[in-house]
Amino acid sequence: MADVFDYLAWRGELTLAQSPFNCVDALILSVLAYMSFGDAAPDGEAVELGTAAQALLARGEGEPGARSRTDRRLLEALAGSARFCGMRLLACEECVDPRREMQFGAFTALTGDGAVFVAYRGTDNTLVGWKEDLNMSFAPVVAGQRRAVQYLERAAGMAPGPLRLGGHSKGGNLAVYAGAFCAPETQARIEAVFNNDGPGFAPEVLEAGGYRNILPRVQTFVPQTSIVGMLMGHGDDYTVVRSDQMGIMQHDPYTWQVLGPDFVRLEQVTAGSRLVDRALKDWLAGLTREERERFVDAVFGVLEATGAVTVRQLVDPHNARVLVRAMTGVDEKTRAMLLRVLSALASSAGRAVRQAAAPGHRLRPETGDGAALPGGAAGQQEPAEPG
Repeated sequence: MADVFDYLAWRGELTLAQSPFNCVDALILSVLAYMSFGDAAPDGEAVELGTAAQALLARGEGEPGARSRTDRRLLEALAGSARFCGMRLLACEECVDPRREMQFGAFTALTGDGAVFVAYRGTDNTLVGWKEDLNMSFAPVVAGQRRAVQYLERAAGMAPGPLRLGGHSKGGNLAVYAGAFCAPETQARIEAVFNNDGPGFAPEVLEAGGYRNILPRVQTFVPQTSIVGMLMGHGDDYTVVRSDQMGIMQHDPYTWQVLGPDFVRLEQVTAGSRLVDRALKDWLAGLTREERERFVDAVFGVLEATGAVTVRQLVDPHNARVLVRAMTGVDEKTRAMLLRVLSALASSAGRAVRQAAAPGHRLRPETGDGAALPGGAAGQQEPAEPG
């Protein structure tokens, strides 16, 4: 099976004039949003992607830039690709704000075919980024989503032409949200939104006029055992992509399979994906938004007690000991709440398994929220900031 590297080897010499922009191109730019360009693409300047990629490759192992050897391999391939190296990057932005519980990153690419691609970063390895993700389970809108709208308006003002938006994981969620809640004149310029295994939204978003308006232009892709991309509510249909990995590892876009200018498509997600989806939605449906908020705050209160800033630091042996002490130091009321919520999750998982095993039962994929989250319509307005 082929992946994005095979795609670049086989089709990287075809310009966008020879072969139009496609969903694989969008995935590649979405993955690129995870990388820290910093002064490789200074704000206010348009830098060729090939030049920026070489600058990142020249950085040392511990410096900001590529996250892994696979990222470096992608940068090398893009730097040598006629299709990508001449694209111009500008407005590279990244921000981690613990006070606002926001982790955000984005860049804008002038793709060379007259269009503008806005790429949003997914969750990085900071605890702030992970907490912002979980905040989506109870907050109609989070800080990163608001920032995504502001960034899109800025990008739209920098260059004329059709707009394409994209991202992977949380980045896909931000791309859809920005497309839904940007100004009407900006939304009118949006040609397509590429959501690569991004989680869904609260009912207030799904029922908003701007979301319904952008929906026909949203292309959502999930791997066959999707977990992240099935979370929360979705008003759109999705395309299932074959991955060469198992379980949650299929969330990694480098594992997605490619055929020519498209993904290898499957008819539906696996029964396991639908099982997890049902269990999580059933669990959330049994909790009020206040309970979800208290649960998330309590969990991250324990994690932050270690002093760790990133997930990697969290698994440090020293922090592991601090984590154990923090857990034992949790007050009785909080401990009881955590146990109650986790017990509810276990019960939901058990019910989903029993239902799936019932004779004649068939799990169906759900595109809506399944009443997992309470809340009313917000018309065409953006949901109000919680709290």
